[in-house]
Amino acid sequence: MRVGLLPSENGGTYRFVMLLLATLGVLVAALPVVVVVIMSFSASDMPSFPPEALSFRWYEEVIAMLTSSDASSAQSVPSSVLTSIVVASAVMVISVAACVPLAYAMARSGRSMRAGMELLFTLPLVFPLVILGIAFLLIVEGLNLDLGIWRLIIPHVALVLPFVLRNCLSAMSGVSVEIEEAAISLGASPLRAIVDVVIPLMKPGILAGLIFALIISFNEFTVTFFMYTIDVSTLPIWMYSRTVSSLNPSVLALSVFIVAADVLLIVLIDKIIAGKANLF
Repeated sequence: MRVGLLPSENGGTYRFVMLLLATLGVLVAALPVVVVVIMSFSASDMPSFPPEALSFRWYEEVIAMLTSSDASSAQSVPSSVLTSIVVASAVMVISVAACVPLAYAMARSGRSMRAGMELLFTLPLVFPLVILGIAFLLIVEGLNLDLGIWRLIIPHVALVLPFVLRNCLSAMSGVSVEIEEAAISLGASPLRAIVDVVIPLMKPGILAGLIFALIISFNEFTVTFFMYTIDVSTLPIWMYSRTVSSLNPSVLALSVFIVAADVLLIVLIDKIIAGKANLF
């Protein structure tokens, strides 16, 4: 006998409850973004919700800051954007280079070893980001290391590894060992079989991991707040500096650009995983 949690599963009540829950979920997730987008069009120096008047003033200011050569006001924005891009690019390459062979080894190892490795690499997700930032700061300052931009890259790699590894493992789980053995039986060396057969089949997971690493690293603030210096600072740190004493509306306009880029990348991830898009 089948017992349903919701009455009239095939009727109107079930559909209504599911639609209501989905609507609430979308509202909770999208409401902050919608508020930021609306407030970014405010014409006032002190933004309020809802805005009293609408204007593209703050978008024009963001574009001016990104293109101006005035080092005292705008140069920090291009510099922060460039630093964020460099850090995110390095994190993408390093994390994928580490996770592809790691995912292969875990997929071909025993179940107990795989479970232990998965637990080990999910530790950064368990730790509060504040504690993680303090830990990295204590290590760097305690050893008196002058790492330059690497003081941001290394913590960011630790943060994105669980996400990249999960995507690579998911892709690797679909690669049967028989396919690899067939390539070897046809004369390919084990390394050649991995490079020419296994890695191409892992490509959707690798590409999704790359994009996840880019999004997470570019937007990371909490750990970066403990690790940045005057010479090495990212865009989220610059945005925070404009909201300490009072909210600068240009930060809201800049946030809209970042959210739009993130949404496009997430849509691309969805299409890559579904096999409907490709990067190369």
